Amino acid sequence: MKRTSVIAAAAVILASTWQCETKNNNSENTGTDSVVAAAVEITRLPDTAFASVEHLVFEVVNADTVTPAEIDINLNDYSGVDGIPVFRGTQRRDADMHGTVKGTPSRIEKVWTFRTFNPSSERNKWGSGSGWNGQPVLVHWPDSVVERFRREGASLTDDFAADEVIQGSLAGHVYFINFETGKASRHHFDLINTVKGSVSLDPDFAHPTLYVGQGIPCGAPFGCMAIDLVTQKQKFFHSDPRSWRSWGAFDSSPVVAGGFLFWPGENGTFSKFSRHDGKIALHTALRFKAKGSRAGGIESSVAIYRNYGYFGDNLGNILCVNLDTMRPVWHYNNHDDTDGSIVVAEENDRPVIYTGCEVDKQGTSGACYFVKLNGLDGSLIWEQKIPASRWDTPDQHFDGGQYASPLLGRGDCEGLIFVPLCFTTSIPKGEFFAFDTATGEIRYRTPLPYYCWSSPVGFYNENNELFIFQGDCAGNVYLIRGKTGEILFKERMGHNFESSPAVRGNSAVVGTRGNEIYRFDVK
Repeated sequence: MKRTSVIAAAAVILASTWQCETKNNNSENTGTDSVVAAAVEITRLPDTAFASVEHLVFEVVNADTVTPAEIDINLNDYSGVDGIPVFRGTQRRDADMHGTVKGTPSRIEKVWTFRTFNPSSERNKWGSGSGWNGQPVLVHWPDSVVERFRREGASLTDDFAADEVIQGSLAGHVYFINFETGKASRHHFDLINTVKGSVSLDPDFAHPTLYVGQGIPCGAPFGCMAIDLVTQKQKFFHSDPRSWRSWGAFDSSPVVAGGFLFWPGENGTFSKFSRHDGKIALHTALRFKAKGSRAGGIESSVAIYRNYGYFGDNLGNILCVNLDTMRPVWHYNNHDDTDGSIVVAEENDRPVIYTGCEVDKQGTSGACYFVKLNGLDGSLIWEQKIPASRWDTPDQHFDGGQYASPLLGRGDCEGLIFVPLCFTTSIPKGEFFAFDTATGEIRYRTPLPYYCWSSPVGFYNENNELFIFQGDCAGNVYLIRGKTGEILFKERMGHNFESSPAVRGNSAVVGTRGNEIYRFDVK
């Protein structure tokens, strides 16, 4: 199953040279002189497969044999977008959200509350606000797009403005909100089926398009779709009738990279779509499973570095996929359900990834394995095994461990990565962790009275000091000093913050499992 080329061999050598600082290497060794590789400038990561891929059974189906398959790795698709267009802000999901504050903030204030529709239907079982992972899009539309919206309708209200919040909801609606006033900027779009995941905005404003995945079926059809934001009508719908898993939800948030759209599904299929003149079509589909196992569903959102994509599934499989060929590059087994999205970082001109698992398949007790992996070959750099529990009730169970996506520290927190974990001490409590990115050492763990599924976001002051906004599942919001873990502010201000915030200036916009979406200001 190995495929190599000259440049592939060079990249493998670079990876193996780097292995002197890692452990549990699961890659192949070419045995070629690494001095030769050091002279090779690598732009496109290689089309190769490491030995770990042999643990997989997979198929790649090419639906489009006309459109070229290679992505443009030099294309920063979101460079012209003012706002937070995708889950965790970037293709790498590294949450570089540019939140800013002055001095040392001491409080969080509620600026506005937007109330969502409360349906009297099957959807009502899920509430009507927003659930996990549920991050909104924040966008500042250019004047030319605003003029087009006004000229061509776009279902606008009198409160439409260039600064817009777009939020999917458990009510099965997409809501459009004026960022400044908190009032509806457009009439909501009814998707029928419940939305749990994060909506995603296409960066091509010549064809304003919103991508939405459905989470719970309340009617047919059930899958993922694209909405034309000019006509406010559905222009694309997709499900995979040949998937290896029957559950067709899309909690994963799609991302545009190199001119293509990439979207994993809970049906176990990782899909690549072409985008031309506002039209979307399936290009290639990858279906996979570990040998001796069933196919797993993908709820994490794919993180991308150059032409490699990284994601985890609910059986603990971590995959790196070559986005040109849609074939696996490496596979890593991280023990259990992985829902929190992977974060990619570049260290010494090479990709590394951070990810952690839940306590689900392990039973009522187990561990969250929070790991740093070599992004080139999937070898383990370090691992923290943190004991945690699963919370079983008569009706359902709640997994311990990691649901949130980690936050990389910058400024005075350079070299740290942060993530909240569930049920690491007792139920229903959680802890907020800071790990050393070089060694994996736990720099601190701040106890929290309730568990957190919401992902942390950061605000920096004029001295480049980091302050972290965190919500929990009891409706509390926290302001945490990144360097020390000190809680500067805590107050119950909503109902169950499962959703992740999006940041603009000193503001965070986030929804709750109730019927409310909030804008908070950090002061």
